[in-house]
Amino acid sequence: MNNTLYYEDVVIGEEYISPGRTVTEADHTMFNMLSGDWNPIHADAEYARGSPFGQRLVAGVFGLALTMGAFNRWGIFEESALALLNLREWNFKAPIFINDTIHVTMQFTGKRLASDDKRGLVQRKVRLLNQRDEVVQEGYTDMLIMLRPP
Repeated sequence: MNNTLYYEDVVIGEEYISPGRTVTEADHTMFNMLSGDWNPIHADAEYARGSPFGQRLVAGVFGLALTMGAFNRWGIFEESALALLNLREWNFKAPIFINDTIHVTMQFTGKRLASDDKRGLVQRKVRLLNQRDEVVQEGYTDMLIMLRPP
């Protein structure tokens, strides 16, 4: 089944919610290895225990990576995505901890044709929430997508 949304299919106000995804110790370690981010607040349990959080934090940009994964899981841009254009007003509102279960919501907030009238720009509000439905990150992102093929 093809769930791809093209520019014409985007409905302003429509919202998508991803399934939950528990952040594991392995996720945390592999992300630190990939990014090279070995800041003690992420990597040193003893150091982090003495921090205001009392435990290690998962790197904030890991949340952004989960967001991109949710877009892929929905499959709605599988054949239509051309480019992620930006992250706007992105806020890290609360920490992500190992064993938190995160899900992503995305709502279409606007759309317009690109200047060449051959592509469309889609505006989206994105939120990452933990298992207590607390917003841990949120912001806006614009994407360039294809018009429906003839």
